[in-house]
Amino acid sequence: MDSGIECTLSKFADDTKLCGVVDMLEGRDAIQRDRDRLERWACANRMKFSKAKCKVLHVGRRNPKHRL
Repeated sequence: MDSGIECTLSKFADDTKLCGVVDMLEGRDAIQRDRDRLERWACANRMKFSKAKCKVLHVGRRNPKHRL
């Protein structure tokens, strides 16, 4: 599952968390590549990630959803 992952991958009993910094397009692309890689791994191993449990956390002042 970890093979080739560029970002931070945390695994728990029944959860997987993919974390990365997106301050440039390269960061966004790295997270997308890792997400695609995890999806291919899940399909090859006949497993599924729960899309209903998927969340995106935005942190930072340049985030349009950030409140002062």
